[in-house]
This record gives sequence, structure tokens and C-alpha cells, in this order.
Amino acid sequence: MAKPRIAVWKFASCDGCQLSLLDCEDELLAVADAVDIALFPEASSRMEPGPYDISLVEGSITSAHDRERIAEVRAQSRLLITIGACATAGGIQALRNLRDVEEWKRIVYARPEWIDSLATSTPIAAHVKVDYELRGCPVNKQQLLELIAALLAGRRPNVATHSVCEECKARGSACVLVAHGTPCLGPVTQAGCGAICPAYHRGCYGCFGPKETPNPPALSGRLQELGLPAETLARLYRTFNAAAPAFAAEAARHESKP
Repeated sequence: MAKPRIAVWKFASCDGCQLSLLDCEDELLAVADAVDIALFPEASSRMEPGPYDISLVEGSITSAHDRERIAEVRAQSRLLITIGACATAGGIQALRNLRDVEEWKRIVYARPEWIDSLATSTPIAAHVKVDYELRGCPVNKQQLLELIAALLAGRRPNVATHSVCEECKARGSACVLVAHGTPCLGPVTQAGCGAICPAYHRGCYGCFGPKETPNPPALSGRLQELGLPAETLARLYRTFNAAAPAFAAEAARHESKP
């Protein structure tokens, strides 16, 4: 019986999610025995043509060329899985969506006419059908392995959709928002990181994006009680998942305030 063929693709990103896959080390070797990794430029010079059973896609769409390329990837893939904040929500580079990208090109580049880019950074799902999304900046390697194992077994991946707050409780960390008044996006952010930042007395930065049925206005109300001005609240939601609808809407709500 032929092994499932896997391809790993990169679009606009930092490569961190692909590195998370490589960081699986021994586990990756076990996965490699069960699949045929046909294309993974980050790890191998092997470049086998499609079609592919599973395509893992990192990165957002920021150029016309990549908009065409993701359509080609979709056509070659039975299942297309997006991995990481860039692929699922446009990434931190989606901050460009809030301003005039032509002005930014003039400021940053000596020859802006050489830069061919779209005005926005958008998630893969804005351009093609996506079969499953795996959040994070970067993705959690255990979740990535669970995803691959589930796909190979023909079952639904067991990936948490609850908030980071539950992870804090599980590891016995005190709530930084309650105990210290530290601004924290944990109540509205999907679990997956293991609540690393709160464990070191830092507020959650929202790396995994909005949790299932988040309530950002309620959290913002509490943060306003702590003295955070509207401008700071808007910036708090505009980091790794700035274009995720729930975070984008809450940021815009505060940006419009005096």
C-alpha cells in the first residue's frame, strides 16, 4: 500500500512553523516512516511533483504571484492544512492592512518600484478552500504531530479550542490579570502554547488567535478598569493575529475612541 504523500509549502512567513515540524526530531522520524515526504524545501532538496495527499501550508498571501501559486497548491492537494498565525490570520504582517502600503514601501525601500506586493496580507482561506487550520506563532509541535497522526488514522484531530486560562489552571499558575493587574489576552486566546508567558508573570500576547466564541469587549472592560487607554487596548489586539476578525473588530472599536 502506497504511503500518503505530504508536501510542505512556504508563503510570506518567518519559517518558524516549518522549524517547529523539524524540531519534532525523533517523533518526526516515526512520522516519516508512515508517510512519503515528497516536498519539503526547508528540510530536503527532494522536490517530487504532485498530486499530494496532504499539503501543510505556512505563510500568508502578500503578492499576486503567491495568490496564483496557492491556487496551484490547492489543485494538487487532496487535503490542505494551514499552519501558524500567518497562514490562518495573515500574521503580524497583516498590520500593513491598516495603512497605505505604497507609503510604507517608499519609507522602507531605496527602490520601492522593485517591490511587487499586494496592499494586504491575507490568510490562505481568503483565497482557497482550507480543510483544517492549526493556530500559533509558531504552531505547537505536539499539536502538529497530533494533526498528522489524526489525518493518517482518518480521525478528527484532538486540538483544544478553549482559552489559555485553562492552561494556566492546569499548570498551577496564578492569574496575572487578577493577582498583578497585568494586561493579558489569555481569556480570549485559544490554548496551545502551554500558557508560557503567564507562567513567567507576563500577560498572554494572543499568539494562537481568538478562542472559540471569544468575548473581547468583556475583557477590554476589565482592562479599562485597570487604567488602559483606548490606544493601548487597540495595540494589544494588534500583534500576531491582528487580522483575526474578533481581534481586528475589537481593536477598531477602541481606535475610533478619543
